[in-house]
Amino acid sequence: MSEKTFLGSWPVIRQLRGADRLGRGRAAMSARSEHLQPRTSDADAVVDSICPYCAVGCGQQVFVKDGKVTQIEGDPASPISRGRLCPKGSASKQLVTSPGRVTKVRYRRPHGTDWEDLDLDVAMDMIADRVIETRKQYWQWEADDKRLRRTMGIASLGGATLDNEENYLMKKLYTAMGAIQIENQARI
Repeated sequence: MSEKTFLGSWPVIRQLRGADRLGRGRAAMSARSEHLQPRTSDADAVVDSICPYCAVGCGQQVFVKDGKVTQIEGDPASPISRGRLCPKGSASKQLVTSPGRVTKVRYRRPHGTDWEDLDLDVAMDMIADRVIETRKQYWQWEADDKRLRRTMGIASLGGATLDNEENYLMKKLYTAMGAIQIENQARI
C-alpha cells in the first residue's frame, strides 16, 4: 500500500478532502462499517409496546424476525418518552431473550428444597384457595361493638411497575375482599 493510499484511508483525511466536511457520512466510515446494517432493517414486524420497568410508561418498538425479538428501541411517536429510554428500558431485550428467563409457573412446597413446574390453571386454583382460606381464617365481623367487616390476613403492596390505574383496580379488588392494608409505589 502506498503512503498516499494509506493516508487517504484515514477518516480525518477523507473528511478534509471530500464533501463530507462534518464527518457524519462517508468520511467516518471504515471498510468494515460501510457494509454494516442496523439490526432493525431486516425485521418482519415492528410491534408497539410499553417498557415494563416503571410506571412512567415509555413507548417501545419491538422488532421481530422469524417470531423472535431482535431489538427493542424507544418509540419516537410516544408522547411520554419521545423515542428515549433509560438504561433499564434500553436493556429490556434481555428480559425477553435471556436464557435464564422463567417461562413456567415454579412452585416450592412448604419445607421443600426443590422447585417443581405447575400448570397455570393449577397454580391459579391454589392461589384462589389460599385467598379464600386466609380470608375465612382472619375475618373480623366486629370488635368492641364496632362493625369492621375486614381481614387482617391479606395485604397488598403494588410495585413501581404498576401505574396508578392498575393500582386503583387492585385497591378495588382488595377492598372487596376485605383487606385494609393496601399501598402502592406508583406516584406518577
